Amino acid sequence: MTAIDDGMFWEYADPFLAAGAERSTMMGNICLRLNGAFFASLDHRTGDLIVKLPATRVTDLVNGGDAASFAPNGRVFKEWASISPRREDDWAGLMEEALAFASSS
Repeated sequence: MTAIDDGMFWEYADPFLAAGAERSTMMGNICLRLNGAFFASLDHRTGDLIVKLPATRVTDLVNGGDAASFAPNGRVFKEWASISPRREDDWAGLMEEALAFASSS
């Protein structure tokens, strides 16, 4: 298994960390959380960005081909979307959406 370079994730995470988000781990993955709420993570197996969004937004992203369902061990997490590194241009905006969603919960 090849180790995933987490540098790209931390580059996108820097503004969130500067604004008060914290580094953490979730299911063995590095992640960001704010006030205890997880909102973004990096899948250590694939290098995909994992973001927590409203279930309807996740469904729209998956149906539009912009994300995959996050389904570790085959169980789909309906409020989490997996975004490929090939869609890096979308990462910052989706992390902002995820932070807003986590802050509103």
